[in-house]
Amino acid sequence: MEQDKTQETKKKKKDKKEKPKKSLKREIFEWIMVPVVALALAIPVRTFVFEPVRVDGQSMMNTLQNNEFMIATKFDYLLGDPERFDIVICHYPNTDDGMYRVKRVIGLPGETIELRGGELYVDGEHVEQNFEMTPNATNFGPLTVPEDHYFVLGDNRNNSRDSRDSMVGPLPRDMVCGHVRAVVFPFNRIRTVGGEAE
Repeated sequence: MEQDKTQETKKKKKDKKEKPKKSLKREIFEWIMVPVVALALAIPVRTFVFEPVRVDGQSMMNTLQNNEFMIATKFDYLLGDPERFDIVICHYPNTDDGMYRVKRVIGLPGETIELRGGELYVDGEHVEQNFEMTPNATNFGPLTVPEDHYFVLGDNRNNSRDSRDSMVGPLPRDMVCGHVRAVVFPFNRIRTVGGEAE
């Protein structure tokens, strides 16, 4: 009887010693799993849903300012195509820096684009540009946008490397990655942005 009690006491002590080991293992597992799950969710969200992007430079003034943070949605271009005056994030040909450029879609596939004194002409017809563009007297074109390509410009046409540059040119559709929807930082400048009606 005495021996049974001693064995039972030893077993209880052993159980008490083992429990912290189990909870420590569980705690370590949970600490590892939290970032793993967060990463597993973040990758498809950034690939297919939306992505935060920082404005780097003055090429989109006056619409966007240097160092503003924006949200660009991606799912709309998985289901459809960019439209005129959408603000987009895109990659440039012959660059592998992994950085997005932020520009505005001006010309669609097959259209002939021309700028005369800063005014936009599409297939010979004048098109109003109803957005906060930096004043300019730009002349360019005419240029016919190839099929499955988009002609993009910065809103600050006096200081923007865009589709007017022969090293960039009209962008293939797969280089247009997302549709800029809103500025989210700094907090005192939160606002929606996007395509203005023609």
